[in-house]
Amino acid sequence: MKNRLATIGYQTDTQAGMIARLKAAGVETVVDVRAVASSRKAGFSKTLLGNSLKAEGIDYVHLRPLGTPKAGRDAARAGRTDEMREIFHAHLAEPSAQVALGEAIDLAGRKRIALLCYEDDARCCHRAIVADEIRQRLKCEVVDL
Repeated sequence: MKNRLATIGYQTDTQAGMIARLKAAGVETVVDVRAVASSRKAGFSKTLLGNSLKAEGIDYVHLRPLGTPKAGRDAARAGRTDEMREIFHAHLAEPSAQVALGEAIDLAGRKRIALLCYEDDARCCHRAIVADEIRQRLKCEVVDL
């Protein structure tokens, strides 16, 4: 099925703007792949975001094990994307991350999902790695919203 998997970042968006993008793309479930699902940006902390999405008819799942470890987040903040990717790939091999990846693959096989993280540019974010793992397994297209 084409366009089954999406990714989205909220770095320069509002909650309402992000939800509008999700709805326009037909996303049924947001899969939060942040290690820390709290945000200094209004409307993007786990409980508030989940409730706001639910009110708009979009399910919310937080798969914390698919988040980047602190060392990876630090590397990403410093602009060291290759280092972040290396750290995240090692993390993704861990059993808890593999279980969470299996959950994400299962969801993507049944619903139109969007992987959510902070970074606007998916190429600089670990969610692109997660999306690629899902794409390889499901042979689906990945769209960055």
